[in-house]
Amino acid sequence: MEQLIAQITQAAGIDADTAQKAVGTILGFLQKEAPPEAVNQLLEKLPGSEGLIASAQEGAGGGGLMGAIGGLMGGGGLMALAGQLQGIGLGMGEMQSVGKTLFAQGRELVGEDVMGQIAGSIPGLSQFT
Repeated sequence: MEQLIAQITQAAGIDADTAQKAVGTILGFLQKEAPPEAVNQLLEKLPGSEGLIASAQEGAGGGGLMGAIGGLMGGGGLMALAGQLQGIGLGMGEMQSVGKTLFAQGRELVGEDVMGQIAGSIPGLSQFT
């Protein structure tokens, strides 16, 4: 996990604490929205992921404007995730860098098929992978 966080801080230009929060938030989102068997395969290969998810859920805030829009549109999906990430200080470019780096690492760990199942199960997610 430390290597992944280091890659994300480098790619997105954010500090390690923010990177950890972002990864936990994204993994928590995937845990809720993507096929459980695929996400579980990914989480098993990312030691410490459950702790990051729990920590991100404890610190989840309102999510700013994107979160409010997501709430008006049914409370879920990528808009809600974007709102949560915005709430921890990420802009759209940083969100894309974090997502692309996380999914690249996922492909190395569990393969293209598993990550494809995850990305394909959530409309619009592919732009961040």
